[in-house]
Parts: sequence; structure tokens; C-alpha cells
Amino acid sequence: MPVDLPLARRDLIADRLARGQAVTAAALATEFDVSEDAIRRDLRALAAEGRCRRVYGGALPLAPGSKPMVVRIDEARDRKAALARKAAATIQPGEFVFLDAASTNVALAEALPEDHELTIATNSIDIAATVLRRSDLRLIMVGGTVDPAVGGCVDAAAVQAIAGMNIDRCFLGTCAVSPAGGVAAIHHADALFKRAVLSASQTCIALATSEKLKAKAPHRVAPISDFDQVIVEFDAPEAALDSLRSAGTAVVKADRPA
Repeated sequence: MPVDLPLARRDLIADRLARGQAVTAAALATEFDVSEDAIRRDLRALAAEGRCRRVYGGALPLAPGSKPMVVRIDEARDRKAALARKAAATIQPGEFVFLDAASTNVALAEALPEDHELTIATNSIDIAATVLRRSDLRLIMVGGTVDPAVGGCVDAAAVQAIAGMNIDRCFLGTCAVSPAGGVAAIHHADALFKRAVLSASQTCIALATSEKLKAKAPHRVAPISDFDQVIVEFDAPEAALDSLRSAGTAVVKADRPA
């Protein structure tokens, strides 16, 4: 299957990875009738774009929760915007709100209500950039070393900064949500940071796209009962939502995406 144009070949490999298939350099080199060095260059470029994970001899597709923020931020924008609008409606005037580093919370930053005199704290570079464009919002940036996968700061310095805050309402990002596993995260440092935010907040809300209700993540943040609300998509399966309610949280459905 000769493919002479490197970009065309790379797109074909990327599509295969996006469909969940692992690839090997040797097999691709034979298939496309090019050298293994050419394939390795393709895989390095795709890994640099956050579209696969390099392993010896080839590459693996990324698990949904392990994709870097630069990739996740452009996925399912309409569905995330619907969740964001429902979340924004819960915010009260004058509140101190924390927006955790999450692609859905980037959409929430774009949907924040006006004329509420809000103070917004975040550990996310993308959220901070969005909030900074609004003259009616006061911004507090939680600093530290930026984790590209998380899209923000979750190190010890960031945890220490959170410990000194009195947060009215926080919106935590989720990698997995279930009655048994609670809210969980892919990365250990991210889970520790989320726990610190949860402890410093009066009200805590999780936003979960439907795939998060079926996903698994290794690091438990907190049980479902520690969350005041979980906001889900309009067509989330009722059986899963009933289980979340039984575990001790309020479940709110977003409207259908525009």
C-alpha cells in the first residue's frame, strides 16, 4: 500500500490510532513501503501532537483521560458547552469560584455569568487566559510547575496555595465517575490536588460527559457523596444516574447541545 506523501501517510496512521488500534513500525513500514525510520519519524510527530503514546517498536492509542489538554480542549465542544451552561447557572453573585484544570471547565470559563462580581481562581493556563479577557472578573492564578497532561499546576506548591483559600464553589474535573469508585483521576498528583480543592470548598460540583460514567481511573479523589452535584449530559443513561443518586449526590442533566 504505497503512500508517497508523508502527511497523507501520517493522517492514515493517526486515524488508526484514533480508532483505538496499536501500531508497530515494522508492520507500517511494510504496509506503506517505506523505511522504519520514516515511520518512526511519523510516530514521533504524532506523539508530539498528543495523538499517541510511543512505545518500543511502535505506538499505542491514548486513553481518553490521558490525552493532553491541548488535544482534549477541542473535543466535543458542543457537549461540554451544554454542561458548562448548566453549571454556570448554579453560581451565585459575589462567590469565590474555583475552576479546576479540565477541558469542560474551559467551556465553563467562557459561560461565566456577567454582573456577578465573581472572583475566579484556577490552576489552568487555558482557563486563566479566558478569564483574563473579562474585565468584570477578578482572577487568582494558582501557580507551580505546569503538567502538560493535566493542563495546569498540581504540584506541592499548588496544593499549598489551595490550603490558604476559602472557596465558595468549586468545579472539579473528572476522569472517571462511578458509585463505587467515586470521582477518580488518571494522574496521582492531580488526584491529590483535587482533594485539596474539595477540602477548601463549601460546595463542590463535578461535570461529567457520558464517557466518564463508563471510564476507570486509578486514583480516587473522593466518594460521590462528597459532591453536592454531578452535572451530566442530557442523554446520560438513567440506570447510571440512579446509581449515582443512590450513592449520595444530586444529579442534574444538562440541556441538549445547541
